[in-house]
Amino acid sequence: MSSSSATADPLEARPQLGRNLTYGLLDSLGRAIVTGHYDDKPFPTEAELARQHSVSRSVTREAVKMLTAKGLLSARPRQGTVIQPATSWNLFDTDVLGWLLERQFSVDLLKHFNQLRVAIEPEAAALAARFGGEDDRRSISAGLARMEAAERGLDEPLDADIAFHVAILRASKNPFYAQFREVVATALRTSIRFTNRIKGRTASVADHAAVRDAIEARDPEGARAAMRHLIGDVLDLIDQVEADARF
Repeated sequence: MSSSSATADPLEARPQLGRNLTYGLLDSLGRAIVTGHYDDKPFPTEAELARQHSVSRSVTREAVKMLTAKGLLSARPRQGTVIQPATSWNLFDTDVLGWLLERQFSVDLLKHFNQLRVAIEPEAAALAARFGGEDDRRSISAGLARMEAAERGLDEPLDADIAFHVAILRASKNPFYAQFREVVATALRTSIRFTNRIKGRTASVADHAAVRDAIEARDPEGARAAMRHLIGDVLDLIDQVEADARF
């Protein structure tokens, strides 16, 4: 092998390094904003960020631009870059959602997420029963099989549960529902950890199997009801936790 082919071109490595620095700074600043690090202090200028994080101005400029696109920052004349109120944050952005779920745990956030799920996933299950193809049904069954394997310690429970729900969103054949797959995958990790910790067990395989069976039978109403029951169980659990906290 020649030395030219064995040695990586440093010019090719630089763009990747720049992207890594930008995303590293994006993650650091996004997490700091969402967790309240800047609540009692002004957001730094690009020059200050570059100095604090030992990166170039172009890296800080790109990271700030990405945070602005996510709704966390805005640039105002004579005021510089300022943090936007939480109501302006893009909650469907998986980075923002991930940062929110990493901060101090909020039952309210978990409740709001599952209220969104109960508005979307039962309909996705009904659509999957109507329009899902053979490959879709195999993917749903594969997700359920992974959950069954996880019960025996042969798979990771969170990943298996997420695979099942994402397969149903895809099987709906509705591109808008399918777009929720990353949001569901990100937020389910916190939701499932919370509910499993409270219940002292993993998600009910039987309840998930009821959803799969209705989809297999091409029974939209049955699939809708089974999924609504599955997520409603989570909301009932959250309500019980809130009630216990009041006493």
